[in-house]
Amino acid sequence: MFLATQEKNICCFFVLMIKKGVVYCSTGSHYSLKSDGQFYQCRIKGKFRIKGIKSTNPVAVGDHVLFEINEDDAEKMGVINEIEPRQNYIIRKSVNLSKQTHIIASNIDQVFLMITLKTPPTFPAFIDRFLVTAQAYAINTILVFNKVDLYDSEELEEMKIMKLIYEKIGYECFEVVATDLSTLGILQKKMSHKVSMFSGHSGVGKSTLVNTLAPGLDLKTERISDHHQQGQHTTTFAEMFDLDAGAKIIDTPGIKGFGVVDIRKEELSGYFKEFSVLKEHCKFNNCLHTNEPDCAVKSALEAGEIAQSRYKSYLQLLQDDAMYR
Repeated sequence: MFLATQEKNICCFFVLMIKKGVVYCSTGSHYSLKSDGQFYQCRIKGKFRIKGIKSTNPVAVGDHVLFEINEDDAEKMGVINEIEPRQNYIIRKSVNLSKQTHIIASNIDQVFLMITLKTPPTFPAFIDRFLVTAQAYAINTILVFNKVDLYDSEELEEMKIMKLIYEKIGYECFEVVATDLSTLGILQKKMSHKVSMFSGHSGVGKSTLVNTLAPGLDLKTERISDHHQQGQHTTTFAEMFDLDAGAKIIDTPGIKGFGVVDIRKEELSGYFKEFSVLKEHCKFNNCLHTNEPDCAVKSALEAGEIAQSRYKSYLQLLQDDAMYR
């Protein structure tokens, strides 16, 4: 009798398994995980929702998790039990719930922020808000100026000036045409054996670029509104894909606005690269670079060493009370 019971327990032990996996897709209630080369569909235990997590999505694409699976289940439906510590993540204020946040993706090696001057326009304030968040979590960001084949001479000059501002700060910037593979070679090299997230407004060409790199994925692409010159949302949730050379791409929904969260006013300037190298020369250690005397940042601004657009973005963030809630 004892042996029969023991055999039954052993059998159950082997059927119900705890596995490690990486979240490849999150729809809000169900998650697609990859473990040992195989995909599993999972849900989360209710306890994740009552742990004081303010994020609208307690589990994000890129998360490394432990999940429980019954290997005899033909549908391979599992339950996520634990999220392993995140290396980093990109977070923003939730669109409809201002007191909550949304984690776009986690455990990212680098972000490609795609920028267009028109159809749709990407403004410096959006770029700077994104860069501040990435800098706060030590995520390398590369600026990708897309649709350069559509610009006239005046627009090309405007793009060159914007590009120069960010190159001077220390950001890598590249000009591409998302539909032209010959312009994407440098990006392919940088993506090798890394987890790369692509972000930007709807319509800037994120999915188009991914389709050019990996035509087999056949991602839906955005249509530009003729009236508003804005992209139409087609990617509704973040999703990760495996490419050649060990590259992984996270394609994300288009972001209309980017709300920065959980950064104190006193530390904000530290996430503006050109400010952080000057702040130690300010007269006051807690200088906010606004009206204080002997401010090295203001002196550099007056000397033309800091772009007016960057300083304007800094002031806007400094005055954004929602950022400090």
